[in-house]
Amino acid sequence: ISPAQKITLGPGYQVPFAQRIREETGVTTIAVGLITEPSQAQAIIASGQADLVAIARGIIFDARWPWHAAAELGGQVTAPPQYWRSPPREHADVFGKTVLGMR
Repeated sequence: ISPAQKITLGPGYQVPFAQRIREETGVTTIAVGLITEPSQAQAIIASGQADLVAIARGIIFDARWPWHAAAELGGQVTAPPQYWRSPPREHADVFGKTVLGMR
């Protein structure tokens, strides 16, 4: 660590590093760095900037971030049957066409 370092923080600030590594080596990359919104994560993957995104603080802040992201983006979550009994009230169809008591 050096006091001369000046890291500019902002949404997705480390994504260009993942993109460059992916482009120059062809290796699978994971983008990190203030990726907080589902649409932001989707855009990173869709544009080919990275193969995966890591959602660290988002998950710590909201353990159901994947559920909320799926609902916002019009997707569904594959969940174990134990979860089918208690879908999120505001996103009841996030687990697809499951039926209460379905096994």
